[in-house]
Amino acid sequence: MKPSRWYEGVAHCQQNGIGYVLVTVVSVAGSTPREAGSKMVVTGTESIDTIGGGHLEFDAIKRAREMLANQHCASRRTGNDANQPSRTYTHSYPLSSALGQCCGGAVKVLFDVCNLDAQHIAIFGAGHVAKALVPILAQLPVRISWIDNRASLFPEQVSDNVTVVVEEQPETEVNRLEDNTWLVVLTHDHQLDYRIVERALKYPALPFVGLIGSDTKAKRFTTKLSHRGFDEQALSRLVTPIGHLSIPGKRPIEVAVSISAQIITMLNSPPTSVAPGVEKQVDALTLRDERCSTSITSE
Repeated sequence: MKPSRWYEGVAHCQQNGIGYVLVTVVSVAGSTPREAGSKMVVTGTESIDTIGGGHLEFDAIKRAREMLANQHCASRRTGNDANQPSRTYTHSYPLSSALGQCCGGAVKVLFDVCNLDAQHIAIFGAGHVAKALVPILAQLPVRISWIDNRASLFPEQVSDNVTVVVEEQPETEVNRLEDNTWLVVLTHDHQLDYRIVERALKYPALPFVGLIGSDTKAKRFTTKLSHRGFDEQALSRLVTPIGHLSIPGKRPIEVAVSISAQIITMLNSPPTSVAPGVEKQVDALTLRDERCSTSITSE
């Protein structure tokens, strides 16, 4: 059931890793549509509860979404906390003169940006593995961007913490990812896989680039990237084959569970200077070859 009260909205957003703005009426003077303490929750796609409706609420929602957008933009490769916009902001509304509301009073509103620190995961590809993987990961407190150039492959409905991105050239979305995004590359096209991986490895702030495929594909990609000038430190962020190698199987759901297990391990591991939560699977080559034949793709 969709949340209808602001506190239900807060719980929903926190549980699903959705960024939101908590909008609170902190003080009132004269005749106003709602009393001090009234709250609403605003996300990028919906608003929950009300601070009075009308032009006041319309403007408050607009400002809240601008704050969300500005926070997301500022987190993309600025590398400087001093450049980050404030997560709290107050605005005073004289209802009659500024908004044309007949109440005639005045309202001061507090805007508080919340929950933007949930781990962001960018999943490239909407084939069979991705369709099995996304519903699993969406149950975790993460934000997911699901990217493909084939709109028809996406389901009609996705979880609130999943954003579908249809882009003719999916690799260009790498440039728009915020710092610390984890990439999961599962496309149907090896050349597209390479373009995504190569672009991602140019950004040290993207610590984990997971790629589906066989050991043969991994070696081919690594060799080509080395020839393109990527050093050991950059290549250490490329994890291929992606997944927890103790979980065998080549069916889409089996590969999806394996990837989910690795992601869950990473989410529960302390941050490190290399790809987080990734084990050195030196003794797992046999198991990896069993699971990842040269023909495995996301389709």
